[in-house]
Amino acid sequence: MNHNISATAISELILTRMCHDIAGISGAVSNAVELLEDGDLDFLEDITANLKTSSAVINARIKFFRLAFGINNANLEDSALVFKTATDYLSTIGGKNHNIILQMKAIPWQLAKIALVGIMIVADTLIKGGVINVEYQNGELFICSKTPAPAADKIMATIGCIDGSSPQFNALFAPIFYLKELLKDSNYNLIIAEKECLALRIR
Repeated sequence: MNHNISATAISELILTRMCHDIAGISGAVSNAVELLEDGDLDFLEDITANLKTSSAVINARIKFFRLAFGINNANLEDSALVFKTATDYLSTIGGKNHNIILQMKAIPWQLAKIALVGIMIVADTLIKGGVINVEYQNGELFICSKTPAPAADKIMATIGCIDGSSPQFNALFAPIFYLKELLKDSNYNLIIAEKECLALRIR
């Protein structure tokens, strides 16, 4: 249950989370533009690289947010596009030293949005990288993580929001409340399958 958190409150949490995830990188773009305006060409190569990287990150995150939180569209039926969108998003949060690798088998397209939000929830606990495995078996969707360094505090806070034992109504956990809202009127339930390295089961 959502402890009576309203749809409006969930929307506000999601918007805050999205803005937070884009604001930092957009700030880097602004700084690069300011350097260009100053006309200091000694750092032109670095500025160009910064702009290229930053724009790629913003683009990847916006595309992911569009599929995960936007109105359903035909792109959710394209499994290759869903996989690429999720992979590109994960590449923006893991970093070169803490990569997050996605292993995703074919799932019903009707569950694509649910899978994307679940991937985001699990990825938030992989602060030192790892693997996220997504598969669909016997009518159940599994989203499981593996990491050499589980973030116990983040995992327990996430579980507290999922099972309602200690919900934290802040933007970091917005995807959890959104996922629970998505599942509320469906025949699916969100279950914690593993606690040490977060694993979700949707059945």
